[in-house]
Amino acid sequence: MTAKKKFTRILSIDGGGIRGIIPGTILIYIENKLKEVSGNPNARIADYFDLIAGTSTGGILSCCYLIKNKTNDNPKYTASQIVDLYLEYGEEIFKNSLFHKIKSGGGILDEKYPKKGMQKVLKEYMGDALLSELLKPTLITAYEIEKRKAHFFTQHDAVKSGNNFLVREVAESTASAPTYFECARIKDDLNRDYTLVDGGLFANNPTLCAYAEARNLFRKEDTQSAVTASDMLILSLGTGSNKKIYPYNKAKNWGLAEWVKPVIDIMMSGVAETVDYQVRQIYDAIGCPDQYVRIEATLPNSVNNEMDDASPKNMQALKAHGEVLTETYKKEIDEFVKKLVNANAPELLA
Repeated sequence: MTAKKKFTRILSIDGGGIRGIIPGTILIYIENKLKEVSGNPNARIADYFDLIAGTSTGGILSCCYLIKNKTNDNPKYTASQIVDLYLEYGEEIFKNSLFHKIKSGGGILDEKYPKKGMQKVLKEYMGDALLSELLKPTLITAYEIEKRKAHFFTQHDAVKSGNNFLVREVAESTASAPTYFECARIKDDLNRDYTLVDGGLFANNPTLCAYAEARNLFRKEDTQSAVTASDMLILSLGTGSNKKIYPYNKAKNWGLAEWVKPVIDIMMSGVAETVDYQVRQIYDAIGCPDQYVRIEATLPNSVNNEMDDASPKNMQALKAHGEVLTETYKKEIDEFVKKLVNANAPELLA
């Protein structure tokens, strides 16, 4: 029998607010397929990935897959239970009172939504779990607006050096999208302050960040050198491409107020598309295109592309779109799952 090759298995999940239902739905299918292929009825997403990266809603999903039970080292939630977080509590996360609507001017004068709904849900799902207690290495993006630099929450660094955080505050930080929620103000275990906003401002698609982190984190068995792209299996999940058109005859006369929302939209989608292009070029260049799978598609008309439409109708439409994408990419997903199951886990760098 041919020996299994060691692969570093990476899962990367984009930002996109309530549209996190889309990758979450795809991962329900993947988890069930992992059970089938591995023969393990208790298989979970965390069992077959060595590094999980996420931005914003993708960061929340990443944390949920890696939260462990208090009584054992097994993942606390199934992929289906994690999607239920959105379906059951989406309206609470994006809940707004009439007073806050007036006070915020619809998100122009203040954040669009108070954060207490999000914080309550994250507390319920994540409790007081620490970043270091997550089951696998992680990379969750955020941006530190006082220090003016990208911030990466990493489970493996929290294990090694301290610099620990509550998982629920990591999730809050990566999801603190400007104009939607106020910035996060959190402390690490050394009582140092951090002022953070959504990592989607610079890495809405964190795949390339995950690739770089894996290069630094894992090593090859034979040479003990850092892993390269040929040693990685990467699954990158989007939250639906928003191709809203900005016509010239309107945009040509826009000023600061009119450009704010389009700039954020264009920046986040443009970054995601650029990262996909870069990673695809890497894998095409080494002749291993099947080791990188990106699942992303333009949102259908049945779905509201706004990140905060948590109405029951829209959430069900998002779930249905995730199911359609799963069927569309079924062949690629099934082949990728076989690779995940048949791969040996890599070694961590000391």
